[in-house]
Amino acid sequence: MFHRIAADRRSFIAVDPHSDFPIQNLPYGVFSTPKAGKRIGVAIGDSVLDLQVLESKGWLPVASEGGLFGNDTLNAFATAGRAVWNAVRARLENLLDAGHPELRDNPDMRALALVPLAECTLHLPFSIGGYTDFYSSEEHARNAGQLFRDPANALTPNWKHVPIGYNGRASSVVASGHDVRRPMGQQLPAGSQTPVWDACRQLDFELETAFFVGTGTELGTRLTTEQAEAHIFGMVLMNDWSARDIQRWEYVPLGPFQGKAFATSISPWVVTLDALQPFRVDAPRQTPAPLAYLAEADRHTYDVELFVSLKPQGGVASDITHSNFRHLYWTMQQQLAHHTSSGCNVRSGDLMGSGTISGPDRSALGSLLEMSRNGKEPVALAGGATRCFLEDGDEVIMRAYAERDGLRVGFGEVRGRVTPAQP
Repeated sequence: MFHRIAADRRSFIAVDPHSDFPIQNLPYGVFSTPKAGKRIGVAIGDSVLDLQVLESKGWLPVASEGGLFGNDTLNAFATAGRAVWNAVRARLENLLDAGHPELRDNPDMRALALVPLAECTLHLPFSIGGYTDFYSSEEHARNAGQLFRDPANALTPNWKHVPIGYNGRASSVVASGHDVRRPMGQQLPAGSQTPVWDACRQLDFELETAFFVGTGTELGTRLTTEQAEAHIFGMVLMNDWSARDIQRWEYVPLGPFQGKAFATSISPWVVTLDALQPFRVDAPRQTPAPLAYLAEADRHTYDVELFVSLKPQGGVASDITHSNFRHLYWTMQQQLAHHTSSGCNVRSGDLMGSGTISGPDRSALGSLLEMSRNGKEPVALAGGATRCFLEDGDEVIMRAYAERDGLRVGFGEVRGRVTPAQP
């Protein structure tokens, strides 16, 4: 099903060994330049290969009225399905290969199709009609449960039986680099019986990944876990910002609302599952065994390293956590199978968040809530500063990559800076 590029292939474009974007990656994104509007490209080293140019010159194996790559989103290309994805990926691999002369030895075409990444503005890759956020890390769920419920019963009774999720706010998903305004909202001060309206005082990040649906489903149909993977176009890195104090007051009985609706930041490059195949690993064992519709004959995930840095205004960045995607208890296949299990349809461009990804020790926690134990143990930063929660001017920077035997496939970064509330 997947089109995997051999680990020893090299591009004629020089790519630093530590780059996130070798020829084996080729992530898709939407970019613009001062001279031209939004269109679709792939990242290769420090360049962007302009797919609109290749398509307009007849260099890509696609035939779509109006074209697929001059669009300002990836939705049309994603809807085209796995056969088209594979054909385009194979063609791009050949065009960029060091031993293939077609693009390498055509300076006029290279000048048109290769754009320095530094000259590009990157945008949201999809038009996002729906956004669902799951709660799939057992370590995070236990940590949160121990903070707010009986530590002996940290997990809710349903947690190991169903991939828990909620419908988030698609309209407030933003691309990396977008400032995040501290939200206002209702909160219940400690010791009070009456809520107040105030700026959030416990603003937090959540280290997550997310996947985009490629081909959708019809209302009333279900996907099995085996079928689900073919509907996943690719993954991004995600910061699902959280207003803990607002959320704490509002979430009973229906779950998060304004405490999560004000901003969700994602990285601009969509890394395909094709690129992640060299990093497949076994997913955590599930006990008890899930119900039959969530069972997986080939239970796997991906070994992707996740990092968070926090940079105070005027200060230097401090690395504060290092987790891994492989820790998630519920896989993407199970998440999507469960999402459609009621007959709920999904559409191209729907975004599915993993939930906060925490590892088994304190160096791998995915939120300040966990790191500071809800504000009781401040987190030390470079230069002597500390944080329990985010302050105005703080910038959160997340990075992710998979690496094995000298091959690195990365996601780039997702960053966002906190700006003051607007009373």
